[in-house]
Amino acid sequence: MSAMLKLKREGLFIELRRGQFDAVVDGNRVGSLESHETIEVPIDPGHHTIHIRAGRYSSRAHAFDAADGELVAFQLHGANIWPLYLASIVKPDLAISLKRLDGPR
Repeated sequence: MSAMLKLKREGLFIELRRGQFDAVVDGNRVGSLESHETIEVPIDPGHHTIHIRAGRYSSRAHAFDAADGELVAFQLHGANIWPLYLASIVKPDLAISLKRLDGPR
């Protein structure tokens, strides 16, 4: 059997960092998301690392464990306040927010 990774691209405000975001799990692109889109991707049980990319911009990497048959969910969105947007020009891993919705944070 396998586990499932659910990614939901939804923010509270308008995204200043727009466009298509690519989901990268363990160094492999597993899908892409547009604004207000949700995808589900099967993954192997075990330890994984995820981050979201949009060109040179990204989220910080998040490590997580997935058990057999488990649904692991994350919510993501582009920078939505000007100071964060401007800071991401210098530090690209501030451009995209990625937050686990269930389990350990």
